[in-house]
Amino acid sequence: MGIALENVGIAVRDIEEAIAFFVDLGLSVVGRDTVSGEWADAAVGLDGNHAKIAVLQTPGGQGQIELFEYLHPEAIETGPTLPNQIGMHRVAFSVDDIDASLAIAATHGCHPLRGVATYQDMYKLTYLRGPSDILVMLAQDLRRPAE
Repeated sequence: MGIALENVGIAVRDIEEAIAFFVDLGLSVVGRDTVSGEWADAAVGLDGNHAKIAVLQTPGGQGQIELFEYLHPEAIETGPTLPNQIGMHRVAFSVDDIDASLAIAATHGCHPLRGVATYQDMYKLTYLRGPSDILVMLAQDLRRPAE
């Protein structure tokens, strides 16, 4: 039996804001649509499901995220996920230059939760709140030369 990860889905308040954030970090939009109808209801288990969606991928295509903004039923606000809560936790990205990535995130009003940490002289990493309070981890491998 084969299996492959397709993407990670993230519900957002404002799809345009989320797309801008992730595109500025280096992802590219590979598809956009508005979905509804019986097939969409059946797929996600919501009657009257109607959502804007966008699929973004990392350079090289090795990872994808699917963003969706619900038009119906109305999206339900929840508190931001905390690092120690059970369930979907965060989306993590390897970056070539964490300082440059954080400067880009800052233009979207997104800043590290507590700063940037160094793990065993191998990684610099941080968690930040992205659009819609998405918990995002950025990590730079210090063993790789900067490009």
